[in-house]
Amino acid sequence: MNPTEQNNSALGADFLRHDAAPAAGVEGYMEHDAAVYRTLLESTRAIPWKIDWATLEFTYIGPQIEALLGWAPSGWKSVQDWAARMHPEDREKVVDFCVAQSKAGTDHEADYRALTSRGDYVWLRDVVHVVRNASGEVESLVGFMFDISERKRTEEKLLALQCELEALSFKDGLTGVGNRREFDAVLQREWSVARRNNAPLSLVMVDIDFFKSYNDYYGHVQGDECLKRVAGVLSAAVRPGDFVGRFGGEEFVLILPNTGSEAARQVAERCRDRISSAEIAHERSPFRQIVTASFGVGSVMPSAESGDPVEFVNLVDTQLYHAKDNGRDCIAAVSRLG
Repeated sequence: MNPTEQNNSALGADFLRHDAAPAAGVEGYMEHDAAVYRTLLESTRAIPWKIDWATLEFTYIGPQIEALLGWAPSGWKSVQDWAARMHPEDREKVVDFCVAQSKAGTDHEADYRALTSRGDYVWLRDVVHVVRNASGEVESLVGFMFDISERKRTEEKLLALQCELEALSFKDGLTGVGNRREFDAVLQREWSVARRNNAPLSLVMVDIDFFKSYNDYYGHVQGDECLKRVAGVLSAAVRPGDFVGRFGGEEFVLILPNTGSEAARQVAERCRDRISSAEIAHERSPFRQIVTASFGVGSVMPSAESGDPVEFVNLVDTQLYHAKDNGRDCIAAVSRLG
């Protein structure tokens, strides 16, 4: 056994004695069976360690550290080595937390990414116990490092799945555009932003003309395909930052942030033209036997006097019915911009 190994073995026994009862008989027993305890300590997958508080140097670290991170125990001199081998994004937060807890004499835990000798990172959890002397002053820190990489990978997969499920909960299952739930959330958010910034907000409601006749003639499967195509046309026609959603049935809705009445009408005209240009066959339609749509457009400057989002939706919905009453395949608009 070389001097480093001898020193580490002695420190292993010393590590075990720190929380032992001071009775001489107990100490003698532990010294007598130091090899057994050292074997138990160093055969666990957790990595034991000890830091002297006065010097902030490692007085012991288990040999398991080399198998996990690639750094030999002799390469862990002080807390500077520990901090330097921590991921830069974790370092300041974890070091500040551990130092503060240790100074306060509080046992604690910390998760962070540790650098390996190969240049990649392993997730560790440090469980720290603060050892005090007879005067109550902090004497040393002892603890265990646990490899929690697999747990972190599982957590990341679960988080990704949760995000995916949350995203799906805001999408219309048939067309892939936003659903009514997302529409409500986006409208409330954009209403608040527009009111705070004293900016205009516009809404466009779209209704496919004679869609009941379309379903009766072509069947619901083909009707679903028609809805998908119209959703695709609308999504391609709007600008970045605009919202497209399915309001229900054959109705769609567009939310146009920071958009005045004239610009909103131009968006509606573009959508109307592109739906017509798609030339989706509709034998029961009087408009060239193709699918067309009616549009209701409204613009408002959200404020305490302009009502709330629900009133705004009802206002635009009324315009949509005006468009349908005026023969369909047209646009009816209203502005509350003053």
